[in-house]
Amino acid sequence: MIKLRLKRFGKKREASFRLVAARSTSRRDSRPLEELGFYNPRTKETRLDTDAIRRRLDQGAAPTDTVRGLLEKGGLLEKRMRPAEVTGKGKQAEARAAAELAAKAPGRQAGKQATDAEAAGATPAEGTASQEA
Repeated sequence: MIKLRLKRFGKKREASFRLVAARSTSRRDSRPLEELGFYNPRTKETRLDTDAIRRRLDQGAAPTDTVRGLLEKGGLLEKRMRPAEVTGKGKQAEARAAAELAAKAPGRQAGKQATDAEAAGATPAEGTASQEA
């Protein structure tokens, strides 16, 4: 199987990467089948050979997650939602809804106590003072 992945090069602690097509069983820095681009994470510089990348993708090459992100930013692949993102966003929406309900519930209780005190003919402050006495 052919993979689109990053091949590290550059000085120590100043890494740059080449985007390459390589066999999935070969080592990271071994000789690739084809070099398809360049990525520098420090400066965010990216150069992609779009024709060669499209050709490899049509042949069935599978990009790694990091390369997929680069290709999505470059406009070569459509951004897709991963199952973890969908699940996480669903849980976040449920948590927000629960928090909103919890925030409204104590406000309702305080409002109910105020209306009960007003119905008794006293202001909320007087109602609490008469209960203490």
